[in-house]
This record gives sequence, structure tokens and C-alpha cells, in this order.
Amino acid sequence: MHDDSTPEAAWGLETLAIRAGHHRTGEQEHSEPIFPTSSFVYGSAAEAARKFGGDEPGNVYSRFTNPTVHTFERRLAAMEGGERCVATSSGMSAILATVLALLQAGDEIVASRSLFGSTVSLFDKYFGKLGITTRYVELSDLAAWEAAVTPNTRLLFAETPSNPLSEVVDIAALADIAHRHDALLAIDNCFLTPALQRPLALGADLVIHSATKYLDGQGRAVGGAVVGRNRELEEIFGVVRTCGPCLSPFNAWIFTKGLETLSLRMRAHCENAQALAEWLDRHPAVTRVYYSGLAHHPRHALAARQQKGFGAVLGFEVKGGREAAWSVIDATRLLSITGNLGDVKTTITHPATTTHGRLSADQKAAAGITEALIRVAVGLESLEDIRDDLARGLDALA
Repeated sequence: MHDDSTPEAAWGLETLAIRAGHHRTGEQEHSEPIFPTSSFVYGSAAEAARKFGGDEPGNVYSRFTNPTVHTFERRLAAMEGGERCVATSSGMSAILATVLALLQAGDEIVASRSLFGSTVSLFDKYFGKLGITTRYVELSDLAAWEAAVTPNTRLLFAETPSNPLSEVVDIAALADIAHRHDALLAIDNCFLTPALQRPLALGADLVIHSATKYLDGQGRAVGGAVVGRNRELEEIFGVVRTCGPCLSPFNAWIFTKGLETLSLRMRAHCENAQALAEWLDRHPAVTRVYYSGLAHHPRHALAARQQKGFGAVLGFEVKGGREAAWSVIDATRLLSITGNLGDVKTTITHPATTTHGRLSADQKAAAGITEALIRVAVGLESLEDIRDDLARGLDALA
């Protein structure tokens, strides 16, 4: 007999990914419905007043209250172990809403220099206009993080593993630094997802997602999310409600369905990526492979301790600089040449001229983005086919 009183807190991650957050309507639907509506109606003027005023729970306007979006938010919050999730229109808007909500002119951010290029542009060009300063440090250098913090620091921000060099930071130790200085720690977790890493359990205050990546898993939609305590999330919700970077109901439904297979997909991604990294590591045309699943990776032990897997994104450098890197990319026939990742389809790109192309030469050098670097986000095709597609160009360089 089914027990409807079973608490979500007792469920495993795979169960949460399939069952959490779905509040059935009066139709008793089995699968989560989509509510493609801009607004909602009320039985009386008094009911409308109560709901608009926040005195009674319920839907008001889909910019900030939509049942499909709420289902996705509740499910992701449960999977990350957070009190609340706020969904946004993209991963970048999740970062934007977080900083607008929690920082003000004169505040400072300390961030890893190994960030997505658009995140660096957002911090420097746009938050800089608002009087919010960002200092960049080496991701894994805890002493550098400590030294960069000042009395005005309000946020520490990191991607771990980093894009595309698979650098890793000790999240628990970084959280200790943040909290000793009365700052918050935000971790971009889109590369690993809660299936492989739960930053909140390690002491982080906020988790940022580009849901566009592995939460969807099939390259179908753009969206983002922030997960954490209700105290901070209420402020972030206020930015989304007022400024409008909201997630559409259709995209929320796609992400909700994507979560159902997340654990299975991430395990398969990791298996393919590990095998491909080991093969690349042996190839004579490859000078270096960046993947924390390799035993010689400088943070392999840390990654094995705080992660359940090493993820699907790897970088490797080839002999011959940009010309050689482009020749390998152009020789592929199966892999998708695109800057996106997190897809069942394997993608390949040249970070120096695409995802990190807007960085200055000095910024690229500091982040380890060389002209010889290729990034592969390993998908779920046959490993042999992925390997053979890369071998076409690599063998020509050897």
C-alpha cells in the first residue's frame, strides 16, 4: 500500500529526482503537467487581494509564480539539500540575480580566475559599473583566497571543477574562509550536478546552476537556478520577481523531466569521459590532458573525496598550437562543434576563441587557456565512435 506520508528527506537522490516537488492537481495526473499561462484568476476580489498581498499562498503571475516552475524548484532544492530554489531564465541570470540581491556598491567579490568567460565579463564590466569589485585568485590556492578577502568582501564565488581545466577546490575549506570573514560562498555546480556533488552539504551557502547543461541533458532549453537557504533565496526571488529574468513553464517542465534521468546519465557520462581521458593521455599528439579522474591530476585525491564522480568535461592540449587544435576539431565528423556542453551528444570546442574568447590575453594566460587547448564534453555515444572521431585529426598530428 502506498504511504503518502513518506517524507522526502528520507528518499534517496534517484527517488527525489523522479518524485520530489510534484503536487498533483485535481485531475490526479501521473506525469507533471505544464501550465502555459501568463496569469491566474480568483473567485473574488478579496481572494485576489490576499494573494497579491502575500497573505494567502497561491499563483499570481507567471513571472514569479507558476506551478510548473515551482515543481522544478522544489525538486532541485530537494536534490541539492537546500531549503529553497529560485529558477531563472539562464545560468548567467542566476548569477546576476544572486549578486544584485545580496551585494551593493562598495562590496567585494573574491572569485576563481578559472571562470566561464561570460561570468568574468559580468563581474568586471557590469558589476564594476555598480561599484562592486572582483578580485581573482587561483582556484585551488586556499592561501590566496584568504589573502584576497577584505572587510568589504561579501561573496566568494567558484566553479569546481573548473571549465575547461578540471581544477578543483576544497569546498569545505573555502566555506570556512568565507564564514570566518562573514561572507557567503557560492559554488557553480553545473558541471557535476547534485548527482555527483552537493556543495551545500560541504558548507557552501549557495549553489548556482546553468540548467541548460546537465540538468536538461539534451540541449533543448536554456535556464538557470540558485539553491540555498530561504533567507538569501527570498532576496534573490525579489530580484527575479521585480526584474523579470524568470524561467518559462515549458523550459521548467523540460528540466523537471531531465532531472528524472540525471543520476543515470551522469554515471554514464563519467564512464565515457574517464576512458576517453585515459586514451588521450596515451596519444602521442597530445601533450597534456586535464581531467580530475586521472591519477596524476594534482587534485585527484580531493576530487575523489568530495565528488561521487569526475564529470564529463575534459581539456587536452595538442602539439602545434591553434592551427593544430583547429585541425583536430575540423577533422571530426561525429562530434558537434559548439560551445555548449552537458548534452548526450559529445561537443568539442576551442576555448581560446569561443567560450573564453572575450578574455584578454593576460586573462587567458592566468586561467591556463592556451591556443593548443581543446575542450570536449563527453556524451553518451559509443566510446569507440567518439575515440575514432578524435583519432582522425590526432593521428594526423602524431
